[in-house]
Amino acid sequence: MNTLLLPANEESIAQAARLMAQGEIVAIPTETVYGIAGSAFDGAAVKKIFEAKGRPQDNPLIVHVDSLARMEQVVQKITPRAEKLAKAFWPGPLSMILPRGPRLADEVCAGLDTVAVRMPSDPVAHRLVELSGLPFAAPSANRSGSPSPTTAQDVLADMDGRLPLILDGGACKVGVESTVINISGPQPVLLRPGYITQQQLAEALGEEVLLAGAITHKLKEGEIARSPGMKYKHYAPKANVVIVRGSFEQYAAYVEAHKAEGVFCLCFAGEPESLPVPCVTYGSENDPAAQAHDLFRALRELDEEGAKQVYARCPGQEGVALAVYNRLLRAAGFQVVEL
Repeated sequence: MNTLLLPANEESIAQAARLMAQGEIVAIPTETVYGIAGSAFDGAAVKKIFEAKGRPQDNPLIVHVDSLARMEQVVQKITPRAEKLAKAFWPGPLSMILPRGPRLADEVCAGLDTVAVRMPSDPVAHRLVELSGLPFAAPSANRSGSPSPTTAQDVLADMDGRLPLILDGGACKVGVESTVINISGPQPVLLRPGYITQQQLAEALGEEVLLAGAITHKLKEGEIARSPGMKYKHYAPKANVVIVRGSFEQYAAYVEAHKAEGVFCLCFAGEPESLPVPCVTYGSENDPAAQAHDLFRALRELDEEGAKQVYARCPGQEGVALAVYNRLLRAAGFQVVEL
């Protein structure tokens, strides 16, 4: 298959909408990461997404809409909690899990009775739903398990020959996938942290939002993954990643003791000058939003530089930093050294 890479203008978005209406899949920008979009009503198209990614079909996908009227097509009903969250955060990087509607292709929900829905703020993604008239299912546009793509060039590196069209909308603004909150049960539960934080969600809802244990720990045996990003290992470069938790001085000493051919540091801006091995940075130590924006690009750069072993500085675990820690923890396969 020949993959076209086109600038995301009205003409190319219309071309993508036509392809999607014909049962094809396309790669598009969102404000979070690039995604592979296919009609959420077309099971065959959704299967193409899984095939392009090389992804198991037991992982649910997020459905993207352009309005609450469109949302009504994919959920049983829009609940008061959903209305509060939509008013506070949509369009934006928040996915809500609700009981699914009957029109959705079963492949979207991985056999579950719920669906995750969001309304992207990126104008390209938003316009694609408008022009096609179809809510689309879309996971990140990378090969399964590898770092999520934040530029069209990242997508091309992973997906060339696997889908017909990539729309280039520039670099993603947020850089990590959407926050996912489950509001299908008696109490709201944050399943995947993102740019919208647990505290912001609680304030918008006026009630406590619980944190799923799988944010910082492996899924328990038999536990159901109701959200993407809850499986054991995701977002990983080819190199082996180990998170090193401690002060910078402790970190530098640890790297000094473990330096060897192919060892790299994943650290914060301003730190490489004090470290004894090649480094790639991901934002500043006290700027979680910059860390989120840079993380996946940094993980891909480590591969491009030929890293074999990576020792990563540990981010915080509150607010947006929790999203960064969650992604890095999965990229490392939960390998953490406590200093």
